[in-house]
Amino acid sequence: MKLASGPATAQRRDPSHRAWLRSKADALFEFFEPRSIDRSGGFAVLDEAGQPMVAAGERELHATTRMIHCFAIGHLLGRKGAAAIVDHGLRTLRVNHRDGKHGGYFWSFDRNGPRTRDKLTYGHGFVLLAGAAAKMIGHPDANALIADISEVLEKRFWDAEQQASREEFREDWSSFSDYRGQNANMHLTEALMAAFEATGETEFLRKAGRIAERIVNVNARAADWRVPEHYRADWTVDRDYSGSVVFRPAGLTPGHALEWSRLIMQLHALTNGAADWAPEAAGLLFRRAVAQGWDTRMGGFYYTTEFDGSVRVRDRLWWPVCEGAAAAAVIAEHARDEFFDGWYGRIWEFADQRMIEASGAWTPQLDDDCKPIQGYFTGRGDIYHALQACLIPLYSAKKGIVAAVHEAVAPSAGPA
Repeated sequence: MKLASGPATAQRRDPSHRAWLRSKADALFEFFEPRSIDRSGGFAVLDEAGQPMVAAGERELHATTRMIHCFAIGHLLGRKGAAAIVDHGLRTLRVNHRDGKHGGYFWSFDRNGPRTRDKLTYGHGFVLLAGAAAKMIGHPDANALIADISEVLEKRFWDAEQQASREEFREDWSSFSDYRGQNANMHLTEALMAAFEATGETEFLRKAGRIAERIVNVNARAADWRVPEHYRADWTVDRDYSGSVVFRPAGLTPGHALEWSRLIMQLHALTNGAADWAPEAAGLLFRRAVAQGWDTRMGGFYYTTEFDGSVRVRDRLWWPVCEGAAAAAVIAEHARDEFFDGWYGRIWEFADQRMIEASGAWTPQLDDDCKPIQGYFTGRGDIYHALQACLIPLYSAKKGIVAAVHEAVAPSAGPA
């Protein structure tokens, strides 16, 4: 990748760079589209050559819903095979994930039926995101899906006293954990904003604002612009939480601070500036994340750090790189600050050199010498983070990516 010479701002707006981003988005679609559909339900995990991995038989809720979200974008962009993937994903939600007895959505299934039957905020937030994306493309199943998931989120997950979401339940909605997590609430915030953009219903935006206020404006501010990940039932920070390595790693995750910095700028725009704390917070989150999370020797973001800023897990994952590039683009567009444009170029240079493969997929994990390793993930990571990183710089920084693409291809249209 060759970025434009001259001021850093010119790099982000250079036509050749923007064409390069489009080519990388197209390559992702082309990698995932042809062989992802599993006719028995869900989407296959693909290996580095783009072939389905037979051994990876479990289909997880976040993977199903992210494919719907991404290929709804593909449909808006005119990709011929995208509608079939959206249809398949929505059918999978209805047939394979949804619990017809107790309501809500199972975390995973395999060819024998539901596998992990727990009901998790993390997955249910992505169901709402998928429903919002489906509505943006006018899918006939969208309204029913949004109504169903909204009822589940309100009745089962939303804690009106704490103004945030509870985390997890058993199949029958019995409680088995007092854990509260920012990651699930962060993605629920993303989904709530998307649902507001798709429907115009202000309650979605209100809830998104309340979660962001708690996690960023209160808790991250108190932690010197680090984002505490793990909480007790009363939402006090649990610094001793041991975590699970993929979805709930111990310590702090710089990639989530980067992700939040982008999301709160979207919140600021959608609330017409009512979230007046967000621009300053976004900049401070980003600056702290790159100061403590970026490896100055080899590049890339460390997976996790401690509260004192020391590194905990030195491996580099693809998704923080994606979130860093997207956040830098959004904040730079709002702030007009060369600092963020400079980081935008640096992050994309690392991605091009170390993570983007010739196939179009991204290498999911690198070791401390930035060599690819088999680590936390099977096959190639799903399309969601990488596709958004490629497309967010090309569209409005005031909207979520589906709404921004929708506006660009149908500029006179409001919510679908």
